[in-house]
Amino acid sequence: MARRRHLYYHRLRRLFPKALALSAFLLVFSLLSFLAPHPLDSDHPHPPPRPRPGPPIVRRYDVHVEPSVPTFHVPKGGGKLGRDIWTSRNSGLYFGCSNASSSFPRAESVTHSNRYLLIATSGGLNQQRTGITDAVVAARILNATLVVPKLDQKSFWRDSSEFSEIFDVDWFISYLKKDVTIIRQLPKRVGKSYSMRSMRVPRKCTERCYNNRVLPVLLKRHAVQLTKFDYRLANRLSTDLQKLRCRVNYHALKFTDPIRAMGKKLVDRMRKRTNHFVALHLRFEPDMLAFSGCYYGGGEKEMRDLGAIRKRWKTLHIHDPEKARRQGRCPLTPEEIGLMLRALGYGSDVHIYVASGDIYGGEETLAPLKSLFPNFYTKETIATKEELESFSSFSSRMAALDFIVCDESDVFVTNNNGNMAKILAGRRRYFGHKPTIRPNAKKLYRLFPSRNNMTWEAFASRVRSYQRHFMGEPMDVRPGRGEFHENPSTCICEDSDAKAKKGMLTRKLGKGKNVSRKEEESIADDPNGGDELEMPDPDDDGDEDDSMEDGKFNETLVEYDISENEEPELEDILSD
Repeated sequence: MARRRHLYYHRLRRLFPKALALSAFLLVFSLLSFLAPHPLDSDHPHPPPRPRPGPPIVRRYDVHVEPSVPTFHVPKGGGKLGRDIWTSRNSGLYFGCSNASSSFPRAESVTHSNRYLLIATSGGLNQQRTGITDAVVAARILNATLVVPKLDQKSFWRDSSEFSEIFDVDWFISYLKKDVTIIRQLPKRVGKSYSMRSMRVPRKCTERCYNNRVLPVLLKRHAVQLTKFDYRLANRLSTDLQKLRCRVNYHALKFTDPIRAMGKKLVDRMRKRTNHFVALHLRFEPDMLAFSGCYYGGGEKEMRDLGAIRKRWKTLHIHDPEKARRQGRCPLTPEEIGLMLRALGYGSDVHIYVASGDIYGGEETLAPLKSLFPNFYTKETIATKEELESFSSFSSRMAALDFIVCDESDVFVTNNNGNMAKILAGRRRYFGHKPTIRPNAKKLYRLFPSRNNMTWEAFASRVRSYQRHFMGEPMDVRPGRGEFHENPSTCICEDSDAKAKKGMLTRKLGKGKNVSRKEEESIADDPNGGDELEMPDPDDDGDEDDSMEDGKFNETLVEYDISENEEPELEDILSD
């Protein structure tokens, strides 16, 4: 037993130094741990959590921002773009040509003495202009005598003007006498009036459509009145009929002397102020915005104001504002138009003539545009109240004055794709391809809201890229695409000699770049396809007459006098 205790004693003596050393190590380690800095205070700290983003910063052109943030500062000048902003590059290679061919018979040889066509137009001045143009062609298709068209006096515009108070009726009749026989009023037959039939043809009615639907009634009644006549003729017709359209629109329809004289005064006064000027057709009236269904961020007040106006139209469909804007169907605001023009090279010294009605929001809405272009004019600012007195009570006559100034401008700009924009675009193509700028709203709609997150240079570069093929150049719209009134390609001929001198092939574009098939397909989509700015059509009333097949005319149509008994349908507030 004594020997065993002795062995334990010696073992413990050998382990004691090791235990002591371990205890000392643990004591030192604990001391070092206590004195060491906290991990978050070390040279390599953990990144702190990111703060939640606050509300977006609204940047104004004159607000100072940190150098690290892109600065959107609109320059006063237009910059050096390496091109002439007042002319179209290839305009000299094309010219208007609308003379009848030798195979197009004269009116006296084809017109039947017992056929009379009467037309009741629809809409504002320019929508009625399309109806008058197409009415002449419809009379030629039917080999009928045309009675001077009746202007719409019941639409939204409420203008009581007669044809002869807007257009030179004597010139109209005499200029077209080789093409169509035109008389001022329907004659009496053996002491009594004709038993006239009123009817309506569908939109885009073809030659076959007129012969199948209207001609049988015309042969029976001898006098037919086509009502609500706007865009009731097909886009594509035979070459001779297309050229007749051009002769009517660009030569036979001439404003009366008082309108032309006042329009010339306005143009001369703009010319005295500057060598070149821009004319802007600005559609931003409350009625137009209400009908378009677009929304511009005006909050509850805007929704309330425009919603009240929409109640005028019982059949108006409610549109998705964001979808409409995404599809390029909302007109640009005055500020957006101003920014687009500045990006395209038009500096603050440029003079702008603005054709518009009452702008929604008034001066507050116009302020950004006037800030960008201080040389801002309207017919009311360059003419006296006395000079405009004989026109101011008639919307069509006032619209005619704007039409003349816009037509004579060096550059025509529009924020919409309405009838005036289309008619002037076609007219300016026909008479020399004068620059006509229409916004590529489908692509621009995303750019404007994000402009404060980029530099001006980046913004301007994108605008110029998006606006390619939307500047009124000869090849912007392919022949046969779009409304004929906007793109009268049949009536535009190439000057082969001028083209040969310039060393260009038939299919060239811009600065002489050959156009591939793929590029050709991408040039300016059909205006009805979404790339152009086109408002919903308030006249698409879905009448049963429009849906009938050719040759199946509805014999139950009633006879009535449109001037007294026809109920006015949806007003076309987007027409001009």
